[in-house]
Amino acid sequence: MTVPESSGNWNDLRTRVISGVTLGVIGLVDVWAGGAWFMALIAVVCGLMVWELTRMTNPDNSAAALQLGALGAVAIVLAYFLPSYLSVPLLVAPAIVGISLLTAFRARFLVYCVAILLAGDGFLIIRDSFGLAWMLWLVLVVIATDVAGYFAGRAFGGPKFWPQISPKKTWSGTVAGWIAAAVVGLIFALVTDIGLKAVLLGPPLAFGSQLGDIAESALKRKVGVKDSSALIPGHGGVMDRFDGMMGASLTFMLLSFYAAARATAL
Repeated sequence: MTVPESSGNWNDLRTRVISGVTLGVIGLVDVWAGGAWFMALIAVVCGLMVWELTRMTNPDNSAAALQLGALGAVAIVLAYFLPSYLSVPLLVAPAIVGISLLTAFRARFLVYCVAILLAGDGFLIIRDSFGLAWMLWLVLVVIATDVAGYFAGRAFGGPKFWPQISPKKTWSGTVAGWIAAAVVGLIFALVTDIGLKAVLLGPPLAFGSQLGDIAESALKRKVGVKDSSALIPGHGGVMDRFDGMMGASLTFMLLSFYAAARATAL
């Protein structure tokens, strides 16, 4: 690793580390606490992501960004206390309201907003219904996927995974992320009671995480922005930090629903 030569680089590194550690501690405490604490965190994160999404797609409509961000957060809170047949329409409602308020990129806003809120609700379902071990496993799968992909891509390079959308991602980094996710699953299978399912589910969740990152990159490229916002010093926006988590959450919920449907059919 090259040592930064200027104090400005050091200052930026210090800011990134402080922001990253702060986010990590807050997230870990809330995941551990669960319940209303975790719900509040997810509501804030999803509300901020909807706010960022609105600002990226319709930068001249700051009032709508605040309204839709608040509506997204409220939808998460209310959905937490409602049965699924009521919570799903409630989570879709902010996107419907959004396309009535916005003038640009309305179809993209609809898709991304629904994905954000369903993924956020998925986190709450995973924590409450599957338990702490599964929630920690998902978080560590995403982190391991990101870290392994970064270092393997830098070390081995090779063909690009999707150069038109994410020119820095390579197949070597992508596959390394899948392997790292399986290793995380094996560790959890050995030290917790979640079983070998964690090993098998690791690579699909890693791929879901990577697709979440690619989806956000595609959106930013389309609307012409570098970061989703500047809310997190040294890191960019909330969506920049949590896009992979959202992709993994959606993937986990889709696989869970598929498994439940098969079990019912059999």
